[in-house]
Amino acid sequence: MKPWETVEREQVPEVGEVVLARRDSEYVLRVRGQTLMSSRQHGSEAVMAEAGCAHLVGVEKARILVGGLGFGFTLRAVLDRMEPSARVVVAELLPSVVAWNRGILAPLAKAPLEDKRVTVVEGDVGRLMRKQSGAFDAILLDVDNGPSALTHPDNESLYDYAGVSAAYSALRPKGTLVVWSAGPSPAFVKRLEEVGFTVQLIHAAAHGTKGSRHTLFFAQRIGKGPASVPSRSGKRPGRG
Repeated sequence: MKPWETVEREQVPEVGEVVLARRDSEYVLRVRGQTLMSSRQHGSEAVMAEAGCAHLVGVEKARILVGGLGFGFTLRAVLDRMEPSARVVVAELLPSVVAWNRGILAPLAKAPLEDKRVTVVEGDVGRLMRKQSGAFDAILLDVDNGPSALTHPDNESLYDYAGVSAAYSALRPKGTLVVWSAGPSPAFVKRLEEVGFTVQLIHAAAHGTKGSRHTLFFAQRIGKGPASVPSRSGKRPGRG
């Protein structure tokens, strides 16, 4: 089998080594030696955008937040469904991932960062949500491997009670939150429901219609006011 070729490598403070590797036409992104994503497996990203933005098709001036740029497939799927008046904010913690999506990775998802509807924020999506009360019609989170398989403990703050409450408060009434995960998490479903979401699980194929499946937590905001954080809020003991 043909070996992997390292295309880009960067040492990121507080994150570790980030490597972009290629074999033939496939790219993978590795953080501290662990593979986070592959350009061959992005079927669940398309399902994620379809589910999260279904209620916004044909809606003028919709506003969507995408947490985690990855290889750009989720962002592309959102843009393909939205009106010209829509505005999409994509938050990505790693500047190198943004740079690679503007360069060598751009053809994979048809250069979504070149779309004038897109604003890129290089930073923590959790911090962004906490500053944006009632700002978005949909939030799509694809950070780390989701709440069930964290590769970095700092990412837990995105999926704990305070993080889920921040997502709820950042949504407009009847707004939707979709969270990508490598697998199911009953505890995360309970957390979403306690904050005020109604929740459904979607099991989406990673590639095509066969093979491994990823879990999508589809949550809809049903209340009008801000989320009330349960008494257990905050970072829980020992998932950017």
